[in-house]
Formats: sequence, C-alpha cells, structure tokens
Amino acid sequence: MERVAVLVMEMQRGVIGDLTRFPDLVAACARHDVVANAARLLRAARNAGLPVIHCTAAFRPGRAGSHTDNCPFIVSLLKDPEHMLEGTAAVEVVPELRAESDLESRRHHGFSPFTGTSLDMTLRSLGVTDVVALGVSLNLGIPGLALEAVNLGYRVTVVTDAVAGIPEDYARAVLKHTISLLATRTAAADLAGTWT
Repeated sequence: MERVAVLVMEMQRGVIGDLTRFPDLVAACARHDVVANAARLLRAARNAGLPVIHCTAAFRPGRAGSHTDNCPFIVSLLKDPEHMLEGTAAVEVVPELRAESDLESRRHHGFSPFTGTSLDMTLRSLGVTDVVALGVSLNLGIPGLALEAVNLGYRVTVVTDAVAGIPEDYARAVLKHTISLLATRTAAADLAGTWT
C-alpha cells in the first residue's frame, strides 16, 4: 500500500529567507510563489496525516565532517565561515513552512538529502513508499534528491510550482529534461486536491 511523505529541500532562512546569500534564487522563488505554494501543499499534507520532513543543510564549527575543497560551489560558500553554521538562524526553516509536527533531516556535507543522513531509515520506519519533493534548488538539490530516492526504490513526485532554480530557463529545462525522467511532475493545487 502506498504511503507518502513530503520532503522539503533547503527552504531555510540562509538559502531562500531573510538571511540569504542567494538573491537571484530568492527572486525566482518570489516570481513563482514558491513559498506560498509550498505552504499550501504542506498544510494539505499535514491535514491528511502525511509526514513532512525538512531536509536541511548546515556546517559545523570548523567545518568538521564536511568536505571543503572538493567542489567549486562549496569553496565559494566557505568564503564566509559563518554562513549556514550549525546553531545559527540561517539554518532554520523559513517560518511559513514549519509546523511543530514536522521532522527534520540535517546534513553536513554534499548536496542531496540521503547520503550521510538518517533520512532513508526515517522514511522506511514510517512505511513510506512515495516521496513528494519541493524546495530548492533545481540546480543541485532537487535532482539529487530525486535521483537518490529513485535509486533507493521510492517513487518520486516533484511539485513544479514549489521548486526553483537559476537561471530560470535552465530550471525549466531541468524540470523538462531531467526531472521528467525520474519523477512525476505536478502542481501544488492538483496534488493537494488528491489529499483532501
């Protein structure tokens, strides 16, 4: 029997919120109402009794447990040693998307939420067979989530109006040419309607 969980990728204050270092990504989210669409979908999921898991990222002090020089994007992030530091406000989920009943899966390295975390075990302990993905970004996080989830045997749905990436034409291409090979694509309102 199908059991669904919703995975919210990096919708954190230091990524798409008030403490961001990615203004172009924030602007893309705003243009497409990503946070509002995500909030509506998460309310519907919670009302249907579906687990919501925030897949977050943070660095430990001194970057312990994180590879710091194996990827150009990480090297760029590390120019500010305080950004996305464990225990700071930047790693918090944006308030509009957080509820007391939600779970969190934190990672300290890499770009996708399964490797090096307990996410897979959490989903299996909940009996989950299908994951719904939303959040950022279509550049790295969402494709990584979808690919790893498929490799682990989950069916994946990506919420097309609750994801973003930059540049936006590239993000649309990723949805069309990469995500379509891995996952079902649907709009937040359509999916929420199936849960009511």
